[in-house]
Amino acid sequence: MNILQVTPRYPPQSGGVETHVKEISERLVDRGHEVTVVTADAGMEGERREVRNGVSVRRYRSLAPGDAMHVCPQITAAVRRSDVDVVHAHNYHSFPLFFAALGVDDRKFVVTTHYHGGSASSVRDRLLSLYRPFGRWAVRRADEVIAVSEWEQKQLCKSLDVDSSIIPNGIQRDRFLCAEPFEREKSYILCVGRLKQYKGIQYAIRSLPRLEDRELIVVGSGPYRCTLEAAAADVGVADRVIFLGYVDDDRLPMLYTGADVHLQLSGFEAYGMTVAESIAAGTPVVVREAGALVDWLESVGTIGVADLDSSTIATAVEAATAGPSPDPYTILDWDQVVDRQLKLYQSRR
Repeated sequence: MNILQVTPRYPPQSGGVETHVKEISERLVDRGHEVTVVTADAGMEGERREVRNGVSVRRYRSLAPGDAMHVCPQITAAVRRSDVDVVHAHNYHSFPLFFAALGVDDRKFVVTTHYHGGSASSVRDRLLSLYRPFGRWAVRRADEVIAVSEWEQKQLCKSLDVDSSIIPNGIQRDRFLCAEPFEREKSYILCVGRLKQYKGIQYAIRSLPRLEDRELIVVGSGPYRCTLEAAAADVGVADRVIFLGYVDDDRLPMLYTGADVHLQLSGFEAYGMTVAESIAAGTPVVVREAGALVDWLESVGTIGVADLDSSTIATAVEAATAGPSPDPYTILDWDQVVDRQLKLYQSRR
């Protein structure tokens, strides 16, 4: 089968959607399929072509104010020119999906929306409001729509009047199951994610004075780091907050396995990849009761917080530490995800 994946960005760019497209594309290649990725992240260099782990990647220049929306009309022509069986477009919240819908013609069209309905940025919310008629048309153009969570499936039905199938994100489960724990003199709690305000890491920092015997390790990079460092200094815990920045794939499972608890306090998630990674490592999780993170409350070893005050978070951390461990086998690995996606690719329209 010849498959075209359309996405705003692709590795080495980092992020949840980028990881999702990479993992399914490379596994499809491993199974003998031909996969091309069309993406809108060429920067100022114009069109670029390369092959990454067997996947043909075509990068086009886009207009991306605030690294958002990725307006890239060239994608329409790229899709029209492609000789493929399936066009699979990703991420409702950016224009490449819309341009793919314009160019798809009569090929099978699959969309994975990664839909979370809003943004932490008022500017981006305004852009999404203007984009809504275009995005809704593009999603409704699809032969198959995929949601990565029950929460997202409900939002698609409510907001866009679209039916969808659920195929969760996957992980490389064995990497987490087999990881040796990261060792430190003090026990620690863990936050993993892009350093932006909506990710909620500031609330974890503010809870640390109530967790006197623990450190906080923060994995990830982003523009909010200086603010987070200032928050740690303000509450007197700068010496107990360790910012590691980017951590490579070999080291990250060790950090999950060694943590007492993982905190995921984001306000906008369509799935919650870091929660899945923590569960695969057998590490309890405290999640904010917002967005798709509410779906994880049914998982053993996961505790939710509706309030983000330091007392509530600290109490939840202690409860998670004392509670049962998660079951790693409740999380799909990427091969299981690809199995399900291939069934949709091959189903009749």
